[in-house]
Amino acid sequence: MMGREEVRYGIVGVGMMGREHMVNLSHLRSEGASLTCVADPHPPSLDLALELARSLHLPPLTTFSGHCELLDSGLCDVVVVSSPNMTHCEILMDIISHPTPHHILVEKPLCTTIQDCRKVIDAAKQRPEILVHVGLEYRYMPPVAKLIEIVKSGTLGRVRMVAIREHRFPFLVKVNNWNRFNVNSGGTLVEKCCHFFDLMRLFAAANPVRVMASGSMDVNHKDEIYDGKVPDIIDNAYVIVEFDNGSRGMLDLCMFAEGSKNEQEISVVGDIGKGEAFVPESVVHVGIRTAGRAGVMTIKAEDERINLCSPGMMDCIMDQAI
Repeated sequence: MMGREEVRYGIVGVGMMGREHMVNLSHLRSEGASLTCVADPHPPSLDLALELARSLHLPPLTTFSGHCELLDSGLCDVVVVSSPNMTHCEILMDIISHPTPHHILVEKPLCTTIQDCRKVIDAAKQRPEILVHVGLEYRYMPPVAKLIEIVKSGTLGRVRMVAIREHRFPFLVKVNNWNRFNVNSGGTLVEKCCHFFDLMRLFAAANPVRVMASGSMDVNHKDEIYDGKVPDIIDNAYVIVEFDNGSRGMLDLCMFAEGSKNEQEISVVGDIGKGEAFVPESVVHVGIRTAGRAGVMTIKAEDERINLCSPGMMDCIMDQAI
């Protein structure tokens, strides 16, 4: 399937994240990536995807109202799944079980329940010719990627503590407000914070054994009602994770902290030194214990391959969420 020079991509779910994938794929055209088709049951999202495709000067896209039609079309080799969280399991199972093998990039989270995750993983193991990758893109943000590089180099020594603070704005509005309810999103700590638990595990190079958490819904969405129901997603939390090698991670989440300079502050402390990454400031600080405060280095972490979208393209991405 992957022997041809061109790799054809299809996207299932062209809300905000799906359209962001469209932009990313447009930058990979010179490397053989070709976006051929998209699927979404929400007509306005399809319209925005076509508008964005024209802005990106992409070849004409074939559109479908459902993922099964996209799979049966034979138009793609790789499927990007960026549909609402609660649809992931069914869509992934359909892709994995399809007679024609398709590689998969699925947006985080893999699924909204442990049972569904295990179901998908077990099914994927039966199709070894298919690559299934979960899009935990925080690993690849320039400042975070730089911090990962520093940790893996051994500069900080053995990692003992990982602290991640995300202080940001409330959840964006999505189609039919699906992300306002735990049953659809898996909950705030799944929908948003799976990124950070992934990073903790990566930095610690270990698996979690205990979790302690406290969270609440204190400010956001309390005055909203959808189909007679009030949203139930939490908007702040503290979480402590203990790992099997004795290291610990901590998450400090606040979703009503728009007055913050950085949305994420990531600290990794080893027995030799400390590293910190700041997003979106794109700065990394690295210090060694023996050098003290005066020896802390500041690194500007940027990737010259990352280009900002034009305002028109960004409007197409943000105008309507998933």
